Amino acid sequence: MRNITVSVDCGLRIIILDRPEKKNALDQEMYHDLILALKEAASDEKTFITVITGRGDYYSSGNDITSGADFVSGDLKERINEACILIRNFVNAFIEFPKILVAAVNGPAIGIGVTTLGLCDVVYASDKAGDLLYFNYKMTAKEAKDCGLVSEVFPDSCFAEKVFGHLKKMVTMPSKSMIFTKALVRRWDVDELRKANEAECERLKERWGSEDFINAVVKFISRRNKL
Repeated sequence: MRNITVSVDCGLRIIILDRPEKKNALDQEMYHDLILALKEAASDEKTFITVITGRGDYYSSGNDITSGADFVSGDLKERINEACILIRNFVNAFIEFPKILVAAVNGPAIGIGVTTLGLCDVVYASDKAGDLLYFNYKMTAKEAKDCGLVSEVFPDSCFAEKVFGHLKKMVTMPSKSMIFTKALVRRWDVDELRKANEAECERLKERWGSEDFINAVVKFISRRNKL
């Protein structure tokens, strides 16, 4: 895993988006590695709680648009199908994760970085995470908490200390009870979430093949190359 760092300490598994030079933007390799990291966490008997966080100033800036040139070249239909399968599997990995899953949002979260927060059981945000991009609106961490997207907001100066100190206490709780409680809470939602994921992937497939999307990617790449 080149841009994903994983560690386990006394039942707490920490998955770090480790690409700070790109503001933890997710490329295809990172999508695959995150799916693998979640599967490993789910199957590891020594992992009780899993937390996802980012290295550096960002939690995640979303999709890596700089790889758009590769996406729109070659067999576009095949690339779209492959991308849709990857996104579907990625989101399902969150939906189907059986253990407690925590997002420690250490900085701005954009795009897919926000989308997956709603699939985590607990979301802690630094007050520096002031650019939670939601429906094209830059939402502060406090606003995200007020609407229920974020569980708790901590000062950036003590974010890691507060979050990981609390999580280390949580891993001492009965692990099976936490897993069974989550299963009961999610029991009625999992099938609906899978259906929503399938519907969104179908819409993405249509959008990614549209002229306006391709033009937008080409325009972005052209603008970036002129910088």
